[in-house]
Amino acid sequence: MKIKTAELTGVALDWVVAKCEGVSQQQWAWYRRTCAEEEVPENRPHCYAFSTQWSAGGPVIERERIELSTTNASPEAWRANGFDYMERCAVRGSTPLIAAMRCFVASRFGDEVDIPEELA
Repeated sequence: MKIKTAELTGVALDWVVAKCEGVSQQQWAWYRRTCAEEEVPENRPHCYAFSTQWSAGGPVIERERIELSTTNASPEAWRANGFDYMERCAVRGSTPLIAAMRCFVASRFGDEVDIPEELA
């Protein structure tokens, strides 16, 4: 199913980021079974909680040189800016990690991505 990159959240966003990072479907399934779905313990980046844990998403932000800023008090107050192959991405999110991971996904897959039905 297609979803707009700017609307990705939760496990669906984490799954697409994992895909960008080269995580196989088998790795994703195994690690998701070993990590609590409701609350992933901090400092377990192998649980692929890129959009909620700095220990997972922070290295992506640093490596990809994604710039974060706050725009105003709206629900989508965080803005992430990045460059990939000379194309600029500017995406918003309710947290810095969500905005940054959406930007990362947009730089790899564009404005829409395919996600499995069970993640929608």
